Amino acid sequence: MKKLLYTLLAVILLTSCTSQKNSEEFIKATEGRYLFNANEVIEIYFEDGIMHAKWRGNDDIELLKINDSSFYMKELNEKMLFVSEPKMHIKLAKKTEHKDVKYHFKKMNADEKTPSEYFKAKEFDKALIAFKKIQKEDSLNPVIRQWTINRLGYNFIRNDNFDSALEVFKINAALYPKSSNVFNSLGEIYYLKKDTVNAIDNFKKSLAINPENRNSKRFIKKLTKNK
Repeated sequence: MKKLLYTLLAVILLTSCTSQKNSEEFIKATEGRYLFNANEVIEIYFEDGIMHAKWRGNDDIELLKINDSSFYMKELNEKMLFVSEPKMHIKLAKKTEHKDVKYHFKKMNADEKTPSEYFKAKEFDKALIAFKKIQKEDSLNPVIRQWTINRLGYNFIRNDNFDSALEVFKINAALYPKSSNVFNSLGEIYYLKKDTVNAIDNFKKSLAINPENRNSKRFIKKLTKNK
């Protein structure tokens, strides 16, 4: 708590001597969306020349200007540096809590989206491409954990959105083709959509990977008992 207070006092002293307005050139270069993590965005915008941010549901975060390229964001308790080379990005100023980890948030292209945004827009093919890119760059990234993606599919099921659930489970199967669980989930959604042929096919795929998958066994027995 003391550290935060000292930081705030230092920032207030610095900003009191600095005009909070920014040049048109700086605004044009920095305004836009930055990739905070693989599936989350910070959006930078300006009102009357003053920098604001949208982040995690808060659409009106005012950043305190320290100098022409440095700003303080209280919600993060971080000093953010806007760096134009080699491409525009945000760099967090070094501090002890970072433990020598360097944080850089790249500026996104105008048409670029996160996987969750592609999901929301029902652009599932692009969501798969985005997930595969993350998987290739960082296979341990929590955004692409199969359980995380599977949970999203079941959320769609709870909202009776079977078509979106199917697309999510297809993506999970493409990312994790050796997982019995993802094919079990595909079997379940096909069952809910009354597509017995594809349901059985995917439950069989699940059992081929893990013959002890109880749920897949139960569904196979249920769907084939009269055949």
